[in-house]
Amino acid sequence: MPSFLPRAAASRTMTCPVALAGALALLGVAGCAEPQRQAQPAFYRDLGSASAQVDTEQARAMISAYRLNAGLGPLALDPALVEAAQREATAMAGSDKPAQADAVKARLAREGQPGAEANLSAGYRRLAEAFSGWRDSPQHDRVMKDAKAKRMGIATAYAPGSKYQVYWALIVAP
Repeated sequence: MPSFLPRAAASRTMTCPVALAGALALLGVAGCAEPQRQAQPAFYRDLGSASAQVDTEQARAMISAYRLNAGLGPLALDPALVEAAQREATAMAGSDKPAQADAVKARLAREGQPGAEANLSAGYRRLAEAFSGWRDSPQHDRVMKDAKAKRMGIATAYAPGSKYQVYWALIVAP
């Protein structure tokens, strides 16, 4: 111990490097730990499996934001339209082909949903892909931007043996 330091100061001087070395060692070990994985956003989740379901709230938020950017109002999720969309997606997956929107709109009108519009498609594995495909297709874009629409339902169905695999139904209504 240096003679010019008081005994207490010398003791702190000797323990400080030990404490510092210990802290650095802990930081080093912590730095080796596997980084926390961020949850993948729902709009990028792969829906190509039997247990996968589209996140209806995320879809509503995405489509509503798109509508707001176009000067239109947001959409509300409607359980009856979600159920109707699920029936359509499941039927398409069962027949292994996309349905015709006009037939679906006529069926919805008979079921008490006059003025409903539908986007029916297949092959998109992620919500972001379906949204982009619909946005880039004039007829599908018109459905998302229907000025009369206030409510929506969306669903997917998986058909593992199909070339499309994931079938989509989006229904909007006044």
